[in-house]
Amino acid sequence: MAEIYYIEDDEDIARIVKDFLEKKKYSVTILPTVSAARQTLKKQVPTLVLVDWNMPDGRGDALCQWIRSQWKDLPIIFLTVRSDSHDIVSGFRNGADDYVIKPFDLEVLYSRILALLRRTGDVSKEYLSCDRISIDCKRTTAFIDSEEIALSPQEYQLLLFLMQNKGKTITREILLKHIWDDNGNYVNDNTLTVTMKRLREKLRQPSCLKTVRSIGYRMEEME
Repeated sequence: MAEIYYIEDDEDIARIVKDFLEKKKYSVTILPTVSAARQTLKKQVPTLVLVDWNMPDGRGDALCQWIRSQWKDLPIIFLTVRSDSHDIVSGFRNGADDYVIKPFDLEVLYSRILALLRRTGDVSKEYLSCDRISIDCKRTTAFIDSEEIALSPQEYQLLLFLMQNKGKTITREILLKHIWDDNGNYVNDNTLTVTMKRLREKLRQPSCLKTVRSIGYRMEEME
């Protein structure tokens, strides 16, 4: 099921939109503040984001710009009362894919969502994250916050596999087979230890990357 994050502090509008879109078989998460939106996006990237402009703790255009800097292909639609041409242009310049002015017809909003997703597809699986670490799978790049980190192919594959299995303990045997043996590169157990050590150093010793003694490793979100 496609996941939509709706960043909106008006409870009545948020509920109406949520109820309507869930009848269309979308899963909708309401985020009433910019802070909540940032925290939730860092944990899981949705299929599409709906953003209001005026939020109690920030502006939608600044949030849109931040989203675009982190997830270049994530679809974003503004839903706002701000109808001035300057605001509309600013919304698009800050990264929005579409701009819908309140009050709006729910069927029209739904049509715009469908049209946008026909162009973009579901990009949510292209982005993986855990705490401050994120991966853009399409571009095979890793980041700490918004800073790109240079990784070797083996380091990237190790991080990618752990991120794809976030919350699960992956044994050393599985990692060795997946990253090296499946590619015809037969190596000893120490290779994994050395690669993990270098990866941790490049990622600045992240607390979300856990060692499970005598078993393997696990990526998990920090509270």
